[in-house]
Amino acid sequence: MKADRKRETREKFLLGGIVVRAGLSKADRAFLLGGLLELARVAPGSTEHRRLRDIGENAFKTSPLDMALSPIGETREWG
Repeated sequence: MKADRKRETREKFLLGGIVVRAGLSKADRAFLLGGLLELARVAPGSTEHRRLRDIGENAFKTSPLDMALSPIGETREWG
């Protein structure tokens, strides 16, 4: 049970890091969830899926400091 909780915590930490890396740490939660729900509709293996995956692969290869800043400037609290 403890190992499961530790694994779940690590997964959340890694996903949070992706949000930060994308420049969306200050974005509204509803906006983020809406975007993720739209992404969930993209069929694996589709042209759009491959396009978005390529963007992500390139972003992981790029230093976060070299990436363009996100235009998202929302500052709503998460609470």
